[in-house]
Amino acid sequence: MTSQVTGTFTDAAGAGTFTGTFVPSEFTADGDRTLANGLLEGTLVSADGTSRAVSQNQTFEVNQVNAIGCEVLDLVLGPLDLDLLGLVVHLDRVVLNITAVPGAGNLLGNLLCAIVGILDGGGPLTQLVGLLNQILALLRG
Repeated sequence: MTSQVTGTFTDAAGAGTFTGTFVPSEFTADGDRTLANGLLEGTLVSADGTSRAVSQNQTFEVNQVNAIGCEVLDLVLGPLDLDLLGLVVHLDRVVLNITAVPGAGNLLGNLLCAIVGILDGGGPLTQLVGLLNQILALLRG
């Protein structure tokens, strides 16, 4: 469960870039926010070309719901190559976003957004964080 991270920074030499990865180790709740704690690793490259490796624990806020509806699933699969008894299958990167849109006549959208709404607040959010940590443990095997 690795996320690619890129960004820019400013130091004495001017603007620079950061390229690396973030691997979450646990999820926590802080009020009504869900946080991902984990290891951020990568390389800082200054404007003068000097580079420095970075490896540190970092915390990022997890975005949960978009303004249009309720995000149900955000799945990203990397490229996949299969050889099925001589049949070669290549699948490029796949991004699947499923969003429930509430409104008149949108029975399923209303139901799923109501379920997402239950997760707002401290108690259920803590349960959600617990579930995310269980999923993370399963993915690590």
